[in-house]
Amino acid sequence: MLIYGVDPGFTGAVSLYWTETGKLECYDMPTFKNPKGKTLINLHELLRILSNEADESCLAVVERVSAMPGQGVSSTFRFGQGYGQLEMGIAACKLPIQYVSPAVWKKHFGLNRDKGVSRGLVTQRLPQYAHLFARVKDDGRAEATLIALYAAEKIISSKCYCN
Repeated sequence: MLIYGVDPGFTGAVSLYWTETGKLECYDMPTFKNPKGKTLINLHELLRILSNEADESCLAVVERVSAMPGQGVSSTFRFGQGYGQLEMGIAACKLPIQYVSPAVWKKHFGLNRDKGVSRGLVTQRLPQYAHLFARVKDDGRAEATLIALYAAEKIISSKCYCN
């Protein structure tokens, strides 16, 4: 099965994890700057990443997020807009979707809020792909991959997802 692990946000990522082979691909959230200098999601590139051209059995697992206290109105709106675009991209590609809260998947791995720890854990779990998580800014890739691994270990193994 192909699992799409998704860490939403402009600095997030999408990881593709094949449960049978252990193959992994990671993509930083595709973004660009608009003429006013605001970061936006590159929707065409996102659709390319999410397309399941081989028509494999798959599941998209997206981190369920919410507004954070102290965040500005404009940034909250932009984040929500990007989250909705991500959901629409998943729907457009006809991928079944499940949501998981950060508290649930992080508890599964014994993690806290330190994103560096996430990078370290995924490097331990998948040492052959350590190069994908080498930079500090690769924390989105690490978290997307851990979401995919969580899905492989908890959701797929218990068959508690629906198409």
